[in-house]
Amino acid sequence: MKRLLCLLLLISSTALAQQDIMLSTYPYPYAVSYLDLNSQHQQLKMAYMDVKPQSPNGQVVVLLHGKNFGGAYWKTTIAALSKEGYRVIAPDQIGFGKSSKPVGYQFTFQQLAINTKALLDQLGIKKIFLLGHSMGGMLSMRFTLMYPETVAKLILEDPLGLEDWKRMAPYASIDSNYRKEMRTDFASAKKYQQENYYHGTWKPEYDEWGKLQTAAVGDPQYPIVAMNNALTSDMIFTQPVVYELNLITVPTLLIIGSLDKTAINKDLVKDPAVKAQMGNYPKIAKAAQQQIPGSQLVLIDGVGHLPHIEAFDRFIGPLETFLNN
Repeated sequence: MKRLLCLLLLISSTALAQQDIMLSTYPYPYAVSYLDLNSQHQQLKMAYMDVKPQSPNGQVVVLLHGKNFGGAYWKTTIAALSKEGYRVIAPDQIGFGKSSKPVGYQFTFQQLAINTKALLDQLGIKKIFLLGHSMGGMLSMRFTLMYPETVAKLILEDPLGLEDWKRMAPYASIDSNYRKEMRTDFASAKKYQQENYYHGTWKPEYDEWGKLQTAAVGDPQYPIVAMNNALTSDMIFTQPVVYELNLITVPTLLIIGSLDKTAINKDLVKDPAVKAQMGNYPKIAKAAQQQIPGSQLVLIDGVGHLPHIEAFDRFIGPLETFLNN
């Protein structure tokens, strides 16, 4: 029996280490469904979790993930919101997680917003509370600007796009981003996340999210994933939303880690004075709050780019208060 258990554990760990690019055997915390999309003349599948509470309060929260993740990293947030009566929808955007990895897809935040709206339409959902983290924060802002009648409240957790990096950092070509993605492995992903997400710290439970980022590495089709990652990096760098913040009219909450220093291509900046100014989240978040009419700002001390992972108890309180009021 003991030998059988060890064999099963070995098989399980091997399956997790050698994923296909759709992460078909990677365990998500809740059941995954798929939306069939015809987008840019391609037949695609958009994965999502649709978690319904036992005692519904009639409200729906949509969670939009960051670039190096998929919907799985929302598991504790989903559990807490579901317990409070919210129906929670957590999609994997096209090119991420368990969703299709297309070839030759033009990634824009407008396209991802259209895809997300198609999912809501398919599910018959007309009004939502929208929470986006990092790249998902940029997407949430674009979605809100495109479909303001759909968003009742907007929550931005350490969103990218609050400053225009094109004005401060050199442009990295898609080809150079692709080569960088092809060199990615768990060790490099962990190093990047430790330096950029957790302000130099690391806990064993963070390994799960480094493994999620690199789950498809080693698959023969991984170059497709690497190109998708390169294209979405380019999308983030070239499509800031900072110039349109004043057009957001829905009630908005910014939840920001005080130690977050994330800034795309900051490593390419040669001037130390310019580099030091980039990714100052307390500063740029306060500026964003002043631009978004009536918005609120919660600064979580001693936390980096991932408050809902690093300090969940201090993240979920302000979120639920904002949603419930």
